[in-house]
Amino acid sequence: MATRQRKRILLGTFLTRHLVIAIPLAMLAGLFYGNVFDPLWLKGMIVPLTVLMVYPMMVNLNAQKLFNLQHLRVQFVAQLVNFALIPFVAFGIGKMFFADQPYYILGFLLAGLLPTSGMTISWTGFAKGNIEVAVKMTVVGLTAGSLLAPLFIKALLGAQIDVNMMDIARQIGLIVFLPMILGQMTRGYLLKRNTAEHFKSDVVPLLSASSTLGVLGVVFVAMALKASSIWTHPQGILVLLVPTMILYGLNYAISTWVGQKYFSRAEGIALIYGTVMRNLSIALAIAMNSFGAQGADAALVICFAYIVQVQSAAWYVKFTDAIFGKTEGERCQA
Repeated sequence: MATRQRKRILLGTFLTRHLVIAIPLAMLAGLFYGNVFDPLWLKGMIVPLTVLMVYPMMVNLNAQKLFNLQHLRVQFVAQLVNFALIPFVAFGIGKMFFADQPYYILGFLLAGLLPTSGMTISWTGFAKGNIEVAVKMTVVGLTAGSLLAPLFIKALLGAQIDVNMMDIARQIGLIVFLPMILGQMTRGYLLKRNTAEHFKSDVVPLLSASSTLGVLGVVFVAMALKASSIWTHPQGILVLLVPTMILYGLNYAISTWVGQKYFSRAEGIALIYGTVMRNLSIALAIAMNSFGAQGADAALVICFAYIVQVQSAAWYVKFTDAIFGKTEGERCQA
């Protein structure tokens, strides 16, 4: 039993570390399936796959950090970037490239509206940033983004698509807040039965593995449901890559400038990953659960965002020392 669990952990860890490859493969598999078989039955898989994707993420979330009053200045600036700037940049890019395709615009808005994920913490650690700051940004960003999402969508896209705020709020409650409550209860139970060290070494990787499999499953379903129209107009998906790269390029440029100018190296790095990394899993869940069949268009944008986000985060780690300088310990060793 332990060997089987270890294999699942290793598979999930491999997939999580290689999302740049795993996401395109899931997209291609969905595209193939949707063209060869009838994909309509897959709609019934959206809810269970969403649970598989979101619930483990919430168990792994340390919500107690929400009440930590340390590092208030960097937290305030990060959320200012996250909600007063990036959603409007994302909406503007979507509008510029896809003025007559409102559900593509919705995809960009969702990608820019829901900040932070578990990878915010991971990438901050890889780049030797302040992990404590990143953890709190993750909790605050996810909570605030989920509460503000219906308001932003209604205000910016209410004239172009049918936006039922109550339905979106209900879906977010089911997708985000109910799993958050149940996840925190599960977390408390697991921490009582296991040491913090065992939880971190054995339970957390299994949670990450489950969440990653859920992400790949939802990506597969989204592509399968869009397969016929993509097959007819294959050039349509290629044009999504350029505006997605522009969105992330602008986000990195803005966050890097703010991080360098106003914060220490460690806090600046946390700010960058707390504002550039978006919670694409929640964005994908909202797109697929709240907007019916047309939500697959928004999901397609988010699939491309996954590819760009993971690849760009890895490259940014490589250039962190060139941008911010080495840590004090590294300078002393040199």
